[in-house]
Amino acid sequence: MRNALSPNLRTHVRGWRAAAVLVFASLLLVACGSSSNGSSGSTGQTSNPYGAQAGGSTPSTPSGPAVVMTKTGSAGTYLTDRSGKSLYLFAADSGGKSVCTGACAAAWPPLTTTGKPTAGSGATASMLTTITRSDGTTQVVYNGHPLYYYVADAAAGQTTGQGLNQFGGLWWLVSPAGAAIQK
Repeated sequence: MRNALSPNLRTHVRGWRAAAVLVFASLLLVACGSSSNGSSGSTGQTSNPYGAQAGGSTPSTPSGPAVVMTKTGSAGTYLTDRSGKSLYLFAADSGGKSVCTGACAAAWPPLTTTGKPTAGSGATASMLTTITRSDGTTQVVYNGHPLYYYVADAAAGQTTGQGLNQFGGLWWLVSPAGAAIQK
């Protein structure tokens, strides 16, 4: 009876097993990545520069207004926080609202602020707004796009989240004009 499954069904079951292993590995990576604080220097935020508390997906409260600026790298010129950490938009967000919560926010912590965000070098102040997330924190929005970090970006200038398809949508770096950088 061991081989009672049709070849097509066996292939389908193997595909689901592989997908389950990938999901488990991704969750393990997120859990390990969010447990270290990754802090290197003063960012004006709590010890975790990604905005998520260690071991959880609830954004922490930064110590002051967020600063959004730009950096130039292999993907072009893109938005960063004041310490040079890359900022992303989530293509699944719409109407200026974030749909990234729970496990998504653990892997892609929102850029939060305790005051009005400010524009640094290369960013446009009039494009900066905020939204209130379902957990009550204030997330920074640029040109209608809520902004996020990626936990695998351990150092300033890293862009390992660029173009990833996770949590039901694509993740892109954000240009100074407020558009997705899709390269």
